[in-house]
Amino acid sequence: MQILRSKAPLRISFAGGGTDVSPYPEEKGGAVLNCTIDKFAYVTLEDVSDGAGRISVESLDYGMTLNFARPSEMVYNGDLDVVKAALKVLRPDTGVDRPKDSLHLFLHSDAPPGTGLGTSSTMCVALVGAFQQYRREPWTSYEVAELAYRIEREELGLKGGRQDQYAAAFGGFNFMEFTGTKTIVNPLRIHPDVVNELAYRLLLCYTGTSHYSNDIIERQQRSYSEKRTDTVQALDATKQLAIDMKNELLRGNLDEMGRLLDEGWQHKKQFTEGISNERIDAFYTRAREAGALGGKLLGAGGGGYILLFCDFARRAQVAKAVQQAGGRVTDFALETEGLQTWSVLSPH
Repeated sequence: MQILRSKAPLRISFAGGGTDVSPYPEEKGGAVLNCTIDKFAYVTLEDVSDGAGRISVESLDYGMTLNFARPSEMVYNGDLDVVKAALKVLRPDTGVDRPKDSLHLFLHSDAPPGTGLGTSSTMCVALVGAFQQYRREPWTSYEVAELAYRIEREELGLKGGRQDQYAAAFGGFNFMEFTGTKTIVNPLRIHPDVVNELAYRLLLCYTGTSHYSNDIIERQQRSYSEKRTDTVQALDATKQLAIDMKNELLRGNLDEMGRLLDEGWQHKKQFTEGISNERIDAFYTRAREAGALGGKLLGAGGGGYILLFCDFARRAQVAKAVQQAGGRVTDFALETEGLQTWSVLSPH
């Protein structure tokens, strides 16, 4: 029996999210600034040479186990569909080495789906990584990210952009540029003093609610395609903000970065309806009153995690305020590594 593992980091997006969602990057070019954190999606792949060709998938996050005689039996019905799509693309019935091996997949992540940290796409990258190891493919980080994107967006038909897959594959601080034909990942070399200060001044807070990003993104795409002025202007401003924030980060101007986070959140709420609501607005207002310089809801919107930027002297007060508002502060560190894979010596 062969045991392979992979892990890919979740991400926090500082600015530009939404400009990586078609058709905006094809028409105007998108730009995103993000960084990965020490929360991961994990995949274990066990390969058993028993000639049966069975597939079993166990998800700790969803408390679900699925069994299939072959990939062609898989139907998209809402139960671990990302995993099924990955299996159909990465291990079809034919054309794969050792097609009669049985596979067991065990999946879990450090954050639940629908919380704005890119969990679903990150899990998809971890799946690609495990199968890259299994198939002994020399895929680059670009190819891994693009394959994960194709699994989610083309095979499964989920709405969304490209930043999550690329963040998980590359890791670290990245300024990403998107066009209709290519993605360019620019790794940023941030001075360690700036990295430490930034990590100290950021608060990651779970609002207690999740979201279904597919619906929000579909509305955003429709609003942009209809050339609604507020949507187009907000996306244009968001792209420029990603460029400005990248420059401030490289200069170490963190207070200005905090101010830009707030500006970006005001623009983001103009993308489409449903991105914020009364609970989230009240939550953010409490944090600002307690001393947060800025912040934003992570992901497509509607719920999940809020990222807050604080003055160092007010961080404790902000944390107390969000907890009193029903939120939960989540400890995290900034992560420099992207997708990682390794093999385990089998006990048998």
